[in-house]
Amino acid sequence: MSEPVSTISSSTPINFIHQLINDDVASGKNQGRVHTRFPPEPNGYLHIGHAKSICLNFGTALKYNGLCNLRFDDTNPEKENLEYVESIKASVKWLGFDWQDRLFYASDYFDKLYECAVTLIKQGKAYVCSLTPEQARLYRGTLTEPGQPSPDRERTIADNLDLFARMKSGEFADGAYTLRAKIDMASPNINLRDPVIYRIRHQHHHQTGDKWCIYPMYDYTHCISDALEGITHSLCTLEFEDHRPLYDWTLDQLGLPCHPQQIEFARLNINYTVMSKRKLKQLVDEKLVNGWTDPRMPTLEGMRRRGYTPAAIRNFCEMVGVTKSNSLVEVGQLEYCLREDLDATAPRAMCVLRPLKVVLTNYPAAQTDVLHLSRHPKDAGMGEREIPFTRELYIDRNDFEEVPPPGFKRLTTGGEVRLRGAYIIKCEQVIRDSSGNITELHCSCDMNTLGKNAEGRKVKGVIHWVPAQLAIPVEVRMYDRLFDHPAPDAAEGDYRDNINRNSLVVLKALAEPSLANSPAEFRCQFEREGYFCTDRFDSKPGALVFNLTIGLKDTWARQQ
Repeated sequence: MSEPVSTISSSTPINFIHQLINDDVASGKNQGRVHTRFPPEPNGYLHIGHAKSICLNFGTALKYNGLCNLRFDDTNPEKENLEYVESIKASVKWLGFDWQDRLFYASDYFDKLYECAVTLIKQGKAYVCSLTPEQARLYRGTLTEPGQPSPDRERTIADNLDLFARMKSGEFADGAYTLRAKIDMASPNINLRDPVIYRIRHQHHHQTGDKWCIYPMYDYTHCISDALEGITHSLCTLEFEDHRPLYDWTLDQLGLPCHPQQIEFARLNINYTVMSKRKLKQLVDEKLVNGWTDPRMPTLEGMRRRGYTPAAIRNFCEMVGVTKSNSLVEVGQLEYCLREDLDATAPRAMCVLRPLKVVLTNYPAAQTDVLHLSRHPKDAGMGEREIPFTRELYIDRNDFEEVPPPGFKRLTTGGEVRLRGAYIIKCEQVIRDSSGNITELHCSCDMNTLGKNAEGRKVKGVIHWVPAQLAIPVEVRMYDRLFDHPAPDAAEGDYRDNINRNSLVVLKALAEPSLANSPAEFRCQFEREGYFCTDRFDSKPGALVFNLTIGLKDTWARQQ
C-alpha cells in the first residue's frame, strides 16, 4: 500500500476546472464547499485512464480542503461482481487516496431512485413503454430527423403507476417494458428524446441480492446520487457533455436540495495501448493475457504488479494536465515519469540475466573477498550491501564477444574489463562444449586493481557479475509493450492482430545474494539492465520472481 497523498502543491498549474471552482468559491456558491466524487462501474479493473479521473477528483478535494466520495455505479448487475469492487478499492488506496467514511454504492439509493421515478410519473414526466429496443431505436429518429412518439407516450398517470409497480414486483419478463422520461422527441439532442430511465432485469445484485428486478439507467442514477451526497462539482469525461442537459433536466424536475454542476474534461488516451474496458476484458476472457493483473495490461493492478509507483502515475497525470480537447499522449511521457521516480528511489543490485561462467585462474580457490557496494550512488542513506567475490563467477553472455563489433567496450578474447566494484580481468581462454558452444571463460585477475586503477593502462569497460556458488537463482520476466502498433484500435484489421508476440520473455537468471530476502513488490535497479520488481503474487522466499518494470533507456524508440 502506498503512502496517502496529504496535499496538492499550490504551485501546480491551474486548469480550467479549478478556475471555475475558484470563481465558485469566490462568489460563495455552495457556501464555499467543494465536494467531488469518483464513480467507477464495477465491471472490470481500473486502468491508467481512470487514474486521471481519480487524481483529478481526489486531488481537487485536497486542493480546496474539500471532500471526495468513492461511489460505485452498480446499476448493471449482469456485468458486475465483488471481485471488481474490491480491486477498485485497492487501486484507489494504492494510488494514494482515501475516501475515509464516504464509500457509497448507487444501489444504496435504489429505494430513493424508485420514489423519484414515481414522482416523475405523477408529474406526467415519465411513462411506461412497451417498445422493444429495436423499435425504440427506430422511433428515436436520427441526427437530422426528429423522433416519433411511442404509442404508449400518452398512457394515463394511473396506468403508468400501476405498470411501474408491477414491473417492480417482478410480474413481467426482461425487456417487456421500460420506464422512459417524457421530454422532447424532436430535441436536437438525442439524449433528450424520452430516454429510458428504468429497465427490467431479473438479475442477482452483488449488494442488494434479489430485492430488485428493475434497475435504473446511469444517466438517471448518477445525477440523483450526486445530489443526495451533496456533490458540488460532478467531474466527467467529454463523452458525457451531451448528457449534461439530461442531468440538469432530471434534477430540475425533482427539486432535490442540491443541484451539482457537471463539468466535462478530456479523457486520457495513450498510444500503444487500448483503453476500452470491453476490449481489456476480451483480452482476459480469450486468455491473450494472464488475467486483469498481467503486468502488460494498462490496468492499475497490472501496472502495480509490474513495478510502477503511485508517485510516477500521479506525476504523469499532473504532467498531461486537464483540458477540454481529446488528444493522444505518448506513452514515453508515462515512462519518463516512472524512470525519474525509480532513479531516485530504487536501490541498486546486480543480476546476470544470461549467465556465462568465468573462472579466474590466478585467484586463490580458498579466498573470498567481501566487497561493500553502495545501494544507491546518489543516496548514501540507503547504506551498503555485501557481495562475496570468489574464484568462479558469472557475467552476462551479452558482455562477451570473441569478434567484437566496432565500439564494443566489454570483454573480448585477450581484452580487459573491470568487474563492477571489483578487479580488472582479462580473458585468456574460451572453453567450448562438443557442439562448439561457449560454456565458460578462463580469465586472469589483476590482483592489484581492487579499488584502484590499473597502472599504465586505461580500461574503459565495466560489467556486472555475481559469485557462482553464492548467487541466487531467480526467474526474471522481461516484459515489453503489449501492442507493437502505436494505435492498435486504428490499425487495419482487429486490434488483437497488433499484439506484440514478444511482449513476455522468461529468463532463468542469477542475482547477487543481498537480494535473497526481497519482499513482494520490492523495486530495485539491476545495474546496466533496468528497473525490476518482485512479483506480488508469484514471488516467494527461495523462489524469487522479478518483473522488468522498465529499461534504463527508451530502447523502443531506437528499434522503430
